[in-house]
Amino acid sequence: MGTQRGLTSRRRLLLGLGAPLLLGAAGLGYAVWPEEESAEKVRTDVGPLNRRFWTALGDVSDAHWLGYNIDESDSERTVPGPDVRMRLVGTAHLKRGSANRITRDPAHHFEVKPLSAVPGPLQPYIPASAGWRQSDTYDKRALEEGLNVVPSGTFSFDGIRDLVYFDFVFYYA
Repeated sequence: MGTQRGLTSRRRLLLGLGAPLLLGAAGLGYAVWPEEESAEKVRTDVGPLNRRFWTALGDVSDAHWLGYNIDESDSERTVPGPDVRMRLVGTAHLKRGSANRITRDPAHHFEVKPLSAVPGPLQPYIPASAGWRQSDTYDKRALEEGLNVVPSGTFSFDGIRDLVYFDFVFYYA
């Protein structure tokens, strides 16, 4: 009977120590578990950008961008309605010399313009000394080819860094 009592005491001791350790491990696991993606998660994949903008820009690299439904908050994840407005905004590098080639095209009058309303998560990827150039005619021509949606927005180019900043809303009706 003495050995039985010793086993019971050890089990109680292990249970008494094990339960708090398990709860602590579960709490730590919850604290470090990755959160769901939101509109604020900066994406770096270039596939969607190359498919969307290839005719206007060619292949891009080193991208930092956001893509989200501007009419849906993070708390109301629902089935999209018939009218969806998706915003694509971010930066990407172009092939060497592409930004200068685009901005020197005489068919478009590019002007120096500052960027407007850069989302907070993208601020670290926007060079402070960039000389952004925009052209309304370039934006219109670049976006009319091969799209089955109504886009609005701008491309801005920095020729020194071969960098493009894009900010578009695509309306899917």
